[in-house]
Amino acid sequence: MAEKRDYYEVLGLNKNATEAEIKAAYRKMAKKYHPDLNPDDPEAEAKFKEVNEANDVLSDPEKKARYDQFGHAGVDPSYGAGAGGYGGYGGFGGFSADGGIDLGDIFDSIFGGGGARTRANPNAPRKGSDIAINLDISFMEACKGVSHDVEINRAETCDSCHGSGAKAGTSPKTCPDCHGSGYVRVTQRTMLGSMSSQRPCTRCGGKGSIIDEPCPSCGGNGRVQKRKKVTLNVPAGIDDGQILTVRGEGNAGANGGAKGDLNVRITVRKDPLFERRGFDIWVELPITYTQAALGAEVTVPTIDGNVTYRIPEGTQPGDVLRLRGKGVQRLQRDGRGDMMVRVIIEVPKRLNKQQRELLQKLDEQMNEKNFEKKESFADKLKKFGEEFKKNIGM
Repeated sequence: MAEKRDYYEVLGLNKNATEAEIKAAYRKMAKKYHPDLNPDDPEAEAKFKEVNEANDVLSDPEKKARYDQFGHAGVDPSYGAGAGGYGGYGGFGGFSADGGIDLGDIFDSIFGGGGARTRANPNAPRKGSDIAINLDISFMEACKGVSHDVEINRAETCDSCHGSGAKAGTSPKTCPDCHGSGYVRVTQRTMLGSMSSQRPCTRCGGKGSIIDEPCPSCGGNGRVQKRKKVTLNVPAGIDDGQILTVRGEGNAGANGGAKGDLNVRITVRKDPLFERRGFDIWVELPITYTQAALGAEVTVPTIDGNVTYRIPEGTQPGDVLRLRGKGVQRLQRDGRGDMMVRVIIEVPKRLNKQQRELLQKLDEQMNEKNFEKKESFADKLKKFGEEFKKNIGM
């Protein structure tokens, strides 16, 4: 039976590797064998688990020290818990029925293990993995909601074998080595005596069952890759960067398990006119000097179309007008945000002679009392001059 590989070898390191080197090696190997990058590849999945197991030990100073001293026997977390004690070990459990030492129980007693352990049934239903995609929508689609059809690649249950992985007319057999548990007990002689441990069954690869005649459609995997069209109902009010989850549209599960989910990251394109802030929408409205001074009815754009609004007399540059309920629909709540209209007063350019004369005549008729800020500034300037003279003794 194949022995577990050296953890340093798994990560491509030597025993003098630093903490930083271990971390870098783990990231490299985990990315290489990650299941998302190697779908339906049992060998990559096994190597990914092996890499994670190696990192779990070598990145922990205490575990690493025990591993460097005792090898796998010092850190293997898969040992069962013994029942009963022994005076020479201060009441520790850890002796198997055949008289050997179960090292897992000894370390449980020393390092605070949780007692007897149970292993998951390798043939129990397992939920399928999730799928993540991006969806690009317009500003107005985000405000109003939209239905989008997207195509995804996903694992679906094989129609030929109905997920069993076995050729039609046959069925998987219980592994004779592990009797369906996926693990076998191994006894080794060490300087501490005979030590027992549980290891993944090499005959069935830890699956607990063996397929003599694999399904030709899926190669014994039980699932096949298919291209699927999914209709997404994007709700009104969704914002840039939010995740839309569609339940049950991910990869098919194993052994009859439920499907995973489809997670859609929303990207909202910017709009040339509107800007969103929370559930409010902002827009800049340019008006003329005369409209601001005399007041006027103006056309204001909203996400529902143009509306007519009365600008009050004496409107100032930068004033913000609020149109209640004209913003974005609130997600999972009633009501909408507001439309915020910032007033921009344009100063006329390229005046002809007559226009200049009219403006000059108008200016001659004006004084500080026609301008609140100018009148206030004149008062402040006058007080500043009086204080200045007083301070310099004039």
